[in-house]
Amino acid sequence: MEVATRFVFGKELLEIAKTDDSFVVCNADTKACGIEMMGELFPDRSYSIGIAEQNLINVASGLAATGFKVFACTFAVFATMRCCEQVRTYICYPKLNVTVVGTHTGLQVGEDGATHAAVEDVAIMGALPNMTIIQPADAVAARSIAHAAIGFTGPLYIRLHRNPSPVIYDDSYQFELGKATKILNYGDDVALISTGIMLQKVLDAAGILNAKGIRVRVIDMSTLKPIDEDAVLEAAKATNAIVTIEDHSIIGGLGSSVSQLLAEKYPCKVKCIGIPDVFGESGPCEVLYTKYNMDTAGIVAAAENLVDQKNINFK
Repeated sequence: MEVATRFVFGKELLEIAKTDDSFVVCNADTKACGIEMMGELFPDRSYSIGIAEQNLINVASGLAATGFKVFACTFAVFATMRCCEQVRTYICYPKLNVTVVGTHTGLQVGEDGATHAAVEDVAIMGALPNMTIIQPADAVAARSIAHAAIGFTGPLYIRLHRNPSPVIYDDSYQFELGKATKILNYGDDVALISTGIMLQKVLDAAGILNAKGIRVRVIDMSTLKPIDEDAVLEAAKATNAIVTIEDHSIIGGLGSSVSQLLAEKYPCKVKCIGIPDVFGESGPCEVLYTKYNMDTAGIVAAAENLVDQKNINFK
């Protein structure tokens, strides 16, 4: 079964709202993640601002300044770029209790057009002081993150996905802010660090690599800021070879964070898989993933190459 993380997150918030009146919702007149239905269930806790995203953030910050916990939801490309100044100055600077929910991220938005593909959003939000960034790998994680977001205080950016994606975790999964999930540990040849919906491709690649005799670790980095330094350093020290995989630009995302950390604390071989220094483009996402070597075959090839480089250097 495949489900879009954006709809699972929104539906879970609506369920939570039935027994928890601690939060309100602002939306920009889009069907981004389903929490727009809040207005039908609890009209006094839902504010439709219209297609005016900067006003959306201003209203959300005003509500938060008066003591409300606020969820502000729209497409990520608008939440992070059109509203960058508002998020920076009116949410992050005063450390207000606003969760910005950005949907339709990465190359999954290819069929909506290149201009709507948010491939820079993590880099933008990550540069803002006081901002925390998380994204689920599947529907189960999205549901758990919805509960965690309710209890979180301060500026928070949740990155959600447009299309249905495979369910990976079972109901025992529990999101923990700032902690990576170590999914597989076949050995110490190479570590694959994934974030978001790339995880299934990474797991498929790990199976292929293991069958070839390359021992792989797989880590799901659901919190992008603050990154789990201990998990990255442990993997680096064990393998001396790290591949990062993300549906985001390789500039300013997971790969950049991992590379910066390792450059300072444990230099080793690193390969960043993601969108190169280009804009998103129109087209089916799977075709685009293959174009940029973000598919399973591309991950396998990158890991094999990195292991070969490491072995040459060790001889």
